[in-house]
Amino acid sequence: MVGRRRLGREFGWLWTSYAVSAYGSGLGFGALPLIAVLVLHAGPAEVSVLSATGPAVGALIAVPLAPWVEFRRKRPVMIMMDLVRFAAMATIPVAYAFGRLGFVQLLVVSAVIAAAKIAFNAAGGAYLKALVRPDDLLVANARFESTNWSSIAVGPPLGGAAIGLLGPVTTVVADALSYLLSALGITAIRHQEEAPRTTGKSPVQAGALLDGWRHIMGHPGLRPLYLNQMLVAGLIMATEPLLAVLLLRQLGFPPWQYALVFAAPCLGGLIGSRLAGRVVARFGRHRVLRTVGTLRAVWLIGLVFVRPGVVGLVTVMAVELAIIVNMSLYSPVLATYRLEHTPQHLVARTLTAWSIGQQASIAVLTALTGLLADITSPRTALTVAGLLILATPLLLPRQDQTSRHEPELSRSHS
Repeated sequence: MVGRRRLGREFGWLWTSYAVSAYGSGLGFGALPLIAVLVLHAGPAEVSVLSATGPAVGALIAVPLAPWVEFRRKRPVMIMMDLVRFAAMATIPVAYAFGRLGFVQLLVVSAVIAAAKIAFNAAGGAYLKALVRPDDLLVANARFESTNWSSIAVGPPLGGAAIGLLGPVTTVVADALSYLLSALGITAIRHQEEAPRTTGKSPVQAGALLDGWRHIMGHPGLRPLYLNQMLVAGLIMATEPLLAVLLLRQLGFPPWQYALVFAAPCLGGLIGSRLAGRVVARFGRHRVLRTVGTLRAVWLIGLVFVRPGVVGLVTVMAVELAIIVNMSLYSPVLATYRLEHTPQHLVARTLTAWSIGQQASIAVLTALTGLLADITSPRTALTVAGLLILATPLLLPRQDQTSRHEPELSRSHS
């Protein structure tokens, strides 16, 4: 059973640290766009710029970080990135307290958080591969996925209530402290990490910077999965600032209802992530990637039909639930396949390249949909995003691309 397998004390510390950070981020879900709307009175274009520019600049910063992460022990890198995120987030409540909070600061913090997150995830993926057995990777990834969605289910309603009672930057404080606690948890891990293998070349040379992309684009299974993921993630995330403006400003939903429509469907993430191992065991990895990867994309168009009142709330929650169940089943299977098909000495660079591509896609598509919403309306931009995502299943790999080197994964989880 995926949910009951014991992965050891060291993994327990890693999972606990991830959970603390995830629940802190859940409390602060959408905090920066929300602050931009409620405190700085930003419009659709500004909110989209905030949501797009931060991740885009963060992705650029992360490019030279990839080989730097690769050629260092991963646990200290993870601790450092947690501390960087703590420091960056802590500047927001300080500036707000002194009446100095501005839009540029939100942009800078967003960029730093994005870059540190990419570096942390790259180091974390490489560390996980060294920490657990190969046949436990899907179990571990499913647990991270389950934790992620449960944190979003619990965090935003509590965050919305905290904002209503204690002010708009309350959840930012909680998010900052969660990174500090995560760093302390990772420090408690006593796993003896081997020194990374070096090539004798400078880690900042162009070859080292591009090795992750070379591996992805040269692999017959990873390449289509990468292109598909960039577009799907970009189009889904591009709807977040559009919905913030549509629900909060145009349809008049209060912040707690805005948080609720995203939080409640995240319980579906517990369902999908816990089923991942069993579904792969029964149907095989390729059918999961192909079928569930398609099902992620067909629901987004439903956001076009959001209306005021209870019907609008139910519509958003139903669409989000359908997307999340499929995403939470798909993501750990994809993450496991990616780790299994990446050599250990390329894991950090490959994961960084993957994250940068995804962040860049989110940034570009968020900016474009924000511009379209400013010219037309948020509902029109949602329609365009919902129609475009329907074409993304065409990029999913064929049978021979993901099963050519199919490991004994499915049988190990039966």
